[in-house]
Amino acid sequence: MTTETTTAITFADLNLSEDVMRAVTEMGFTAPSPIQAQGIPPVMEGYDVIGQAQTGTGKTAAFGIPALERIDLTSNAVQVLVLCPTRELAVQVSEEIGRLAKYKRGLRIEAIYGGDSIERQIRSLKRGVHIVVGTPGRVMDHMQRRTLDFGSVSMMVLDEADEMLDMGFREDIESILAEMPEERQTILFSATMSKPIMSITKRFLNDPVLIKVVRNELTNTNIEQVCYEVKPQAKLEVMTRLIDMYNLKSLLVFCNTKRKVDEIVEQLQVRGYASEGIHGDLRQQQRTNVMSKFKAGTTTILVATDVAARGIDVSGLDAVINYDIPLDEEYYVHRIGRTGRAGMSGKAFSLVARDEKFRLRQIEGYTKVKIEKGVIPSYEDIVGVRKARFVESLEATIKESADDTLYDDVLELLHHSGFTTEQVVAAMAKQLLGVQKNEYSDSNLAWEEKRGDRERPGDRRGERSGDRYERGNRFGDRAPREDRGDRGPRFERGDRGDRPERRGDAKTPGPVEAGMTRLFLNIGRKDNIMPRDIVGAIAGESNIPGKAIGVIDIYDKFTFVEVPERDARTVMRAMDGNTIKGKPVQVDIAK
Repeated sequence: MTTETTTAITFADLNLSEDVMRAVTEMGFTAPSPIQAQGIPPVMEGYDVIGQAQTGTGKTAAFGIPALERIDLTSNAVQVLVLCPTRELAVQVSEEIGRLAKYKRGLRIEAIYGGDSIERQIRSLKRGVHIVVGTPGRVMDHMQRRTLDFGSVSMMVLDEADEMLDMGFREDIESILAEMPEERQTILFSATMSKPIMSITKRFLNDPVLIKVVRNELTNTNIEQVCYEVKPQAKLEVMTRLIDMYNLKSLLVFCNTKRKVDEIVEQLQVRGYASEGIHGDLRQQQRTNVMSKFKAGTTTILVATDVAARGIDVSGLDAVINYDIPLDEEYYVHRIGRTGRAGMSGKAFSLVARDEKFRLRQIEGYTKVKIEKGVIPSYEDIVGVRKARFVESLEATIKESADDTLYDDVLELLHHSGFTTEQVVAAMAKQLLGVQKNEYSDSNLAWEEKRGDRERPGDRRGERSGDRYERGNRFGDRAPREDRGDRGPRFERGDRGDRPERRGDAKTPGPVEAGMTRLFLNIGRKDNIMPRDIVGAIAGESNIPGKAIGVIDIYDKFTFVEVPERDARTVMRAMDGNTIKGKPVQVDIAK
């Protein structure tokens, strides 16, 4: 059973209870979003529902409102269970449902997730909770401790199911679903409908209603999307110029790796920008502190990886900046959907290095939106903008302090010291504006398009751009043979079945290509390592383009990989002690 877009309706048309309707009105909502308009009626009627929708489309209310309408407040048992992939999303969902339940007196909601005191959670569950929102791991923990009883659960929600599967929670999810009462309603939301998702729906959902928000509704028309062709080493400079040019006060910056997040935060702080980072290595208390400062406005720039940003929902974002172009098209939609919400306008800026431009074209094809090419603001532009704001600020201060004579003698004191009025004002402006020349001030920060850049997909080097290998490493989809180019076998010399003489560990690889260094990795064929895994890991962690990686020889217990000489030490530092497919990696220069 499938439902498509409906005619325009309001929340008043959905027959909501007075308590819920009052909360919805107070939150400023009048018309439901597409996923709410299509989802709330079948969920209210008791159908199992599959909703295909991205973050930011309002799906929490699509299942949260019907969940509140069915709660029996005379019982203290858990009646609704919501599973989320991350701690942040669990907290966000519980808070959102809490706002919708503002006038449901006596209703209790509990978020349970790792990193929080399990003893506190147990005490709360014992007192009685109606709705539990949790991560699969912590819910399983409570199941095993028998501190969470599913006997009265009438609604089960899987929120962002594809992300939970990507994070390895499939077995936990299936174990939890198996413990649920047979007579229950199951709601599943996912950005994609992969085979594992469909397998779960066939096994655990009963004749579900399928709701799909079409793609052109996913890319918000309120968002101005602009890309800037930038030299990799100049990305930070360009980003700070955009922040100054547009006077961005609340900004989310996306990077592809945890290492890059830390680097960008450090560089921004050195330049005087109030920034913090969030990624998977932070403890829960650190993440909570970072988010509290960002929501309070103490921190104006939040730098994050895609996984860590799941569940971050901060209203009023001025812009999103893709410092790295995402490795998957759907992540782009997730990212930019965090600005331009609730009818407000937003900006999405993408900083595109030369080896990322083809990924951007894939995104344009996926979203059916042409991303305009922007002109990088010049050093003079930024100085001019800051001067104008400085003058405006002084005018406002003069008007506010017209009757305040406390500082009237400062200029006279400086005149006595031999300084002119012009010198005083110029010194104040320099001190307050903080604009100083650097190595990028008089440089062209955009890369120049070369003749060969347009040769796609037939050029030999172009087909080894590394984009497909990076993406394969993240999502497990092997690039087809015809997509690897006629130089593809370079990645597979030690791994090809048609060369039996090369399969044994006793054999040695051929000579090293000029300008390259051969590295030794302590993982091999027995660890189920594929060439794309090596390329994706090195490119992602070392921030060198996949096309720069040379021959990869995979043997039973180890692997040789050739990288440019200039990048060898960078790769060794980035990869040593890291993991590939869960296997710890040690890297040395091959002997």
